[in-house]
Parts: sequence; C-alpha cells; structure tokens
Amino acid sequence: MTVAEMLGQFFGLVALAFCIAGFANKNDDRLMVLLISANVAFVLMFASFQSWTAAALTVLVIVRIALARRFQGNWWLMLSMLAVSGLAAWATWQSITDIFPVMAMAFGTVGMFMLRGIPLRVVLGLAAFSWMLNNIVIGSIGGILAEGMVLVTNGITIVRLYRLRRKFPDIIE
Repeated sequence: MTVAEMLGQFFGLVALAFCIAGFANKNDDRLMVLLISANVAFVLMFASFQSWTAAALTVLVIVRIALARRFQGNWWLMLSMLAVSGLAAWATWQSITDIFPVMAMAFGTVGMFMLRGIPLRVVLGLAAFSWMLNNIVIGSIGGILAEGMVLVTNGITIVRLYRLRRKFPDIIE
C-alpha cells in the first residue's frame, strides 16, 4: 500500500468518525458542522486515492449543504448546483466509474433542495449507495463503512417516519 493510499484510508476513517458523531447528535446545527467536517475528510480521502471527480463533487457537496439548508425549494439554485456539478465532473472525468459520484451528487442535490420526509431519505439513500459504489471502486474502507452507516441509519429513520405517519396521518407529512 502506498503512502497516498494509507492517507486515503486514514481520512476515510476520520470521515466515518465525523459521520457517526453527526448522526448521533440531536442538535441540527452541530449535525451540519459535523457533516461538513466529514465532507472535508472525504475530499482529502478522494484526493489521496486520486478520485478527482469525487473530490471535486464533494467540495460542491459542502456548498450544497449550506445552500439547500437555507434555500430549500429553490429550483434556480438546485439547477445551478447541478450545472456546476456537471462542469466539475466534465473537467475531472477519468473513467466510467466516475458515474457513481455524479449520480450521488445529482440524487443528493435534488433531494436536499426539493424533498422532505420519507422521499428525501429515499433519495439520500440512493446518493449514499452511489457513494458506497465509488468507495468500493477506490478501495476506501472508511468510506464504505461511512456510507453503510448512512444507509442503515437512513433505513431505520424511514421505517420510523412511516410508522409515525400511519399513527398520526394529519400531523406527519
């Protein structure tokens, strides 16, 4: 294993730690800070593995988190983010496997800007699965574990929301 690959594994595990801390946190603002921190570690992980499309799109994920939280439902910003992501992918494209981070970015962008509740979590699950496929291709153990944790947590939350909606149909969206 090269030094760059060891650094990539290290940053993947750092990202995993930030993801665990974030999803275990009940404070939304702290969750966002921890998710941004996780994505900084993911950028460093992808750069270490020379997965340039994933690295570039993850930088944009950080921007997207801030924008989507503040401007939820804004079609113009969502389409702009998708366009910038497309340009970043075009500029960094190396192989067909770069389709995975592109799909993850597209799912995440549409979900975060336009959806709430169960539909949001389903689309974010598709994004996490796409990131997981990319992490499998590049061989990042921390990245695979982080996205696996997101998928499991997301699935549990979908079930909980579904049960709440059945129990309180007039209150839960």
